[in-house]
Amino acid sequence: QVQLMESGGGLVQAGGSLRLSCAASGSIRSIMNMDWYRQAPGKLRELVASITLGGRTNYADSVRGRFFVSRDNAKNTVYLQMDSLKPEDTAIYYCNVHAVVTTTSLLNSFWGQGTQVTVSS
Repeated sequence: QVQLMESGGGLVQAGGSLRLSCAASGSIRSIMNMDWYRQAPGKLRELVASITLGGRTNYADSVRGRFFVSRDNAKNTVYLQMDSLKPEDTAIYYCNVHAVVTTTSLLNSFWGQGTQVTVSS
């Protein structure tokens, strides 16, 4: 139905920056919220940032002022600009897209495969 392709993860030193991308494709009628989650080893998956169709954003307290979420509706793509990275930002980052699919006209939630972000001290 809907496929998500994430990219942009990698290894960076503390204080550095990375930009994640997540492109949605498939039987998409419309995309509502687009979210970024992360999961560190031994920890629960947590919401990092979200953006509505209208562009309203929300951030976890731990990343506010350092991470910035944006979207390109024409490309069905969401981005996460991560600045001033810290070792505690190390995790697998997942995009989560809430989309109405053409086949059912229902709103469903879709997950990306995850991309590793490692921040060295």
